[in-house]
Amino acid sequence: MCQVSVFSRKSWVTNAALVKWEDTMSFIRARRVVAAAALAAMTFSMPTASIAEPVVDSIHFLIPGGAGGGWDGTARGTGEALTKSGLAGTASFENMSGGGGGKAIGYLIENAASQHGTLMVNSTPIVIRSLTGVFPHNFRDLTLVAGTIGDYAAIVVGKDSPINSMSDLLAAYKADKRGTAIGGGSVPGGMDHLVAAMVMEAAGEDATMVKYIPYDAGGKAMAALLSGEISALSTGFSEAIDLANAGEVKIIGVTADERVAAYKDAPTMKEQGIDTTFVNWRGFFGAPGLPEAQVATYQEALAKMYDTPEWEEVRARNGWVNIHNSGEDFHAFLEGQEKAIGDLMKKLGFL
Repeated sequence: MCQVSVFSRKSWVTNAALVKWEDTMSFIRARRVVAAAALAAMTFSMPTASIAEPVVDSIHFLIPGGAGGGWDGTARGTGEALTKSGLAGTASFENMSGGGGGKAIGYLIENAASQHGTLMVNSTPIVIRSLTGVFPHNFRDLTLVAGTIGDYAAIVVGKDSPINSMSDLLAAYKADKRGTAIGGGSVPGGMDHLVAAMVMEAAGEDATMVKYIPYDAGGKAMAALLSGEISALSTGFSEAIDLANAGEVKIIGVTADERVAAYKDAPTMKEQGIDTTFVNWRGFFGAPGLPEAQVATYQEALAKMYDTPEWEEVRARNGWVNIHNSGEDFHAFLEGQEKAIGDLMKKLGFL
């Protein structure tokens, strides 16, 4: 059995007890009666605000990958919830692909003094890529703000693919290992590669033999899948849901403990006899030297976000798990994950 632990609040979550979906939230709150003239003057970024006063005037989100990826969706979804709820006045977004996420990290570090209004989204790859030496920095070189959500991983195939299940994929792989490539939006040895390897190992295959082809952005990986360059794609479940709803892919396996309400047609790996589960955290980082008052402001806005209906709408449609750790708790988690992921990568031959 292959197992990766993640955190839920302040504790690690294992295969035996993954984060369960929260009960349907009931939000009963008074809203101000806003005059018609005020409504007309409202900006697009703050429709039907549920919070009277913003915690932060503006946030610029730095996204280390291209449009359509998991980082992109997390940053834009968070910005949407913060602005629509009124917790943030405005939100802007900047995609900065390159170096497996290293370009954006380097930019934030090198321009720290001018980036106090910036939050960079990241996730498990910031741990994986520092372990493998893809870039010279690690999470300790940044200001840790908060972990916010978890996203399961998924294996998808093109809509017209003859593959309809993990059994079909495994049969194709056994028949032609080198001709059955799996792609992903991360570098070799990165998270999408690691997930594909975990799944294949749990299915009884040699994980080091999997032919993995990396792509720098979700859109490029999707084009490769539809063209037949790869047989399957390892990606985040929220990304997979968007692609499946658009009729572009079939989700043949998700790394959840049980089927996820956001897309119940997606079978789990476990129900197909592949005993592995995984959930990828995502969260936010600031530039090194970010003033403590600014850090506290960002943490307050993100903490309050969970209690808004605007956030629940974003979370539910993406199939995310609510995970929240701030400051020192976030740091402790990352150090624990660094050891656990490192041990797993050594086992799989990536380190």
